Amino acid sequence: MDPASSASPLQMAMAVLVGASLMAISAFYVHKRSVDQVLNRLIDIHRRGPAKVDDHDGGERSDCSDSETEVETDRKMWGRIPSRSLGMAEQCSSRISFSLPNAVLDSSWFNEDTDFDPPKPYIQDFSSCHFDKLNSIPPGLPSLQTASKDEEDISGNHSVSNVRVTPVGRLMTPRSLGGNAFDSAGESDEEGTELAIGEDGCFRYEDINHSVDFMSVNVLLVLDSNMNFRHNELKKGLTIIWHGQQLKDLNSNIQNSTSIPSKVDNGNCFQGQKCQGTETEPNVGVDLHCNGKMDTASGDILRTKHIPANTISPLRTIVHESTKAEDEEVLERIRGCLDLRDAYVYREKVAPWEKVTELSSTAMETNSDPFHFDPVEATNHRFRMEDGVVHVYASKNETVDLFPVASSTTFFTDMHHILRVMAIGNVRSLCHHRLRFLEEKFRLHLLINADREFLDQKSAPHRDFYNIRKVDTHVHHSACMNQKHLLRFIKSKLRKEPDEVVIFRDGKYLTLKEVFESLDLKGCDMNVDLLDVHADKSTFHRFDKFNLKYNPCGQSRLREIFLKQDNLIQGGRFLAEVTTQVLLDLEASKYQMAEYRVSIYGRKQSEWDQLASWFINNSIYSENAVWLIQLPRLYNVYKQMGIVTNFQNILDNVFIPLFEVTVDPSSHPQLHVFLKQVVGFDIVDDESKPERRPTKHMPMPTEWTNEFNPAFSYYAYYCYANLYTLNKAHTNLRESKGLPTIKFRPHCGEAGDVDHLAAAFLLCHNISHGINLRKSPVLQYLYYLAQIGLAMSPLSNNSLFLDYARNPFPMFFQRGLHVSLSSDDPLQIHLTKEALVEEYSVAAQVWKLSSCDLCEIARNSVYQSGFSHMAKLHWLGGKYFMRGPEGNDIHKTNVPCIRIAFRHETWMEEMMYVYAGKAEFPEVMNLV
Repeated sequence: MDPASSASPLQMAMAVLVGASLMAISAFYVHKRSVDQVLNRLIDIHRRGPAKVDDHDGGERSDCSDSETEVETDRKMWGRIPSRSLGMAEQCSSRISFSLPNAVLDSSWFNEDTDFDPPKPYIQDFSSCHFDKLNSIPPGLPSLQTASKDEEDISGNHSVSNVRVTPVGRLMTPRSLGGNAFDSAGESDEEGTELAIGEDGCFRYEDINHSVDFMSVNVLLVLDSNMNFRHNELKKGLTIIWHGQQLKDLNSNIQNSTSIPSKVDNGNCFQGQKCQGTETEPNVGVDLHCNGKMDTASGDILRTKHIPANTISPLRTIVHESTKAEDEEVLERIRGCLDLRDAYVYREKVAPWEKVTELSSTAMETNSDPFHFDPVEATNHRFRMEDGVVHVYASKNETVDLFPVASSTTFFTDMHHILRVMAIGNVRSLCHHRLRFLEEKFRLHLLINADREFLDQKSAPHRDFYNIRKVDTHVHHSACMNQKHLLRFIKSKLRKEPDEVVIFRDGKYLTLKEVFESLDLKGCDMNVDLLDVHADKSTFHRFDKFNLKYNPCGQSRLREIFLKQDNLIQGGRFLAEVTTQVLLDLEASKYQMAEYRVSIYGRKQSEWDQLASWFINNSIYSENAVWLIQLPRLYNVYKQMGIVTNFQNILDNVFIPLFEVTVDPSSHPQLHVFLKQVVGFDIVDDESKPERRPTKHMPMPTEWTNEFNPAFSYYAYYCYANLYTLNKAHTNLRESKGLPTIKFRPHCGEAGDVDHLAAAFLLCHNISHGINLRKSPVLQYLYYLAQIGLAMSPLSNNSLFLDYARNPFPMFFQRGLHVSLSSDDPLQIHLTKEALVEEYSVAAQVWKLSSCDLCEIARNSVYQSGFSHMAKLHWLGGKYFMRGPEGNDIHKTNVPCIRIAFRHETWMEEMMYVYAGKAEFPEVMNLV
């Protein structure tokens, strides 16, 4: 091959490379010359200063020797100068933009003679008022704003880029771009709560002490309630970590260090120790945007106290926040709602912990023989049912009601007032923002204190989640066993008692064996699938199908035989035996308690005596269990069957026996004994059924003769009113009976309208479910402030109304609502022997609950329960009724005091916010 031809491509490539290089070099020098000319022009314009500009008319030109066109060009160029934020030459002060990174500007690149050498440490002398060179900001960063002319000069030196200042003036929300601990994937509905990128604050550096080495130091700035930086707390509250080591001699190094002020509403800028503002000054607003407008939405600022090296303290916020006039009107409405609740809910005049001697003797008596009856002489009091409510009189001839209660008209008027408040837009907005604030505040608490909480739990001997008391606050007695337990029990009865007469059907009595033969069932062939009591996908939003799951093998006769106490088998002996087995399992676990619900239907007054005799004759009692009465809302069914003629009949059948035994215990001795185990009253049914919202003109119970079922709130009021009078009678008619307060704790908020929750807010101590609170931020906030207990059952909701992943339980827990976990229906829902532990286990796995979270929820369940004062003393500690960490004993509850302190202080601060700093907090809780 010809050598000349082979070298030709190489030569061509070299020629192309040389040509391209020459063109690049030429272009570079052309570009450099153009840039130099532009920079020279800018520097010249900057030295001459801008023309004065009027805000409205565009301003007037300054007198100068240049032509009019050149001056106009100068003015336009001045508006585009990158260094505009540094101000004019005569200004000697500047502001710091909260949008800037941790960098100090270097102006050397504006110098024409600057070489492309590595950057040198830059120190700018702000004491000089002559700008020989133009300082600017690298491209892509927002411009700095200059301070006004009347502000004082700034002097001080900075290290190159080693000082990192936290942008404390920025209102941190989940959507703010400042690095904070609340980064969340979820979107926020809070608008107007964050500063836009590039907006500047009003903070200035002054009197920087250069004796302090700020290399690699994160400085936390301290604000008071008026957004002023406090010099004294800055020195005490600063904790600086030098590569993992705390600088303990920092205080001595910053005696004359920076005091960073802020501009407040009066326009004055306080400096260092000259600042006269204190914590007691009114918090009227903060000028966050430096535009003269006050921003009062920035009240929730974390305040930093002095933190020792070995202490992690709970977060603190300011107690009294300034509010706008509009917010004050909203808060007044919220206070009115809370006051309405206080007027309705029954409270004992003398708390149980104030009756130690009486309670101790009663407890000893109960432990010796829970079924013993001491005859008690009847009183002279008389009672009479009037308009659906029992009225008690001192004697037969008296006409003065001893225990008056609010009328139905008053209640429905107040309930509609709550509903109107719920519908107001600004009330909804404020409540939503406060709830979001509470949620994010808890997340920040976990980021700071989670490790400390875990260490505190490890230091508590013997205690863990398994060794603390936890109460199943919501269990239906007919479904208290799991499906495997029921299957074993049915098989054992078929094997041991096949000839027991169990039912009367088709005009003849049938034995247990004959019943199963008629159903073509054999005990050896039965399994869990054939039993068919477990809820599945078919029950979702089908409450009717869910109720059918109470029928083993789909047969109502099997339910009557095994799950009813009113049948032919010696008064429900089969149900009593399986109940005894469940109670024995409960006692074997030692640390698990339960509150079982048994039904009173209101069809006849003798139901109370039948139920009491079933308890007494079968010796149904356990120290690990108490009982609630549930009233199914089935008036329409009984009306169609002809059992009742009006709603008043149901109220008579339910409450007349209770007042008879209160006035004269000898009239119903077994009922008197049984009522010692009854701690609550419940109303149950499908809340998703459509209903008409009641008004203050609703007919009285005697006038309710149509076949439509009354609304939830109608049931709720008449149950509440009679229970209120009954509890008053218990307290006042007999000084020592050993009868507990029967609290109103209905099923509420599982489905249906939110007015159910509004009625419950006024009338109830605790409720079951409450998942519909997620639909109303106002009610949710009110439930938080009132600390109303919520016995939630996420697994049960998952089978009926709400998928587990959408359940609001974790959100309620983070926001501080008083929530507990309960099993509801173990027969239909759960698969293991310990239904309550299964509920906790699933919640912990799905929502990543920590051990501290689980123990706090368990502690809440004990507070919500109706167990005696003596039991709670043993389970929670000797001061369980005290507020805050003083009432917590980690050796009993395994809940760190730092968690209880956070919950208590957060609630107190929220109450102070609502009551404008005038809230009063008694030392003990409202547990009665």
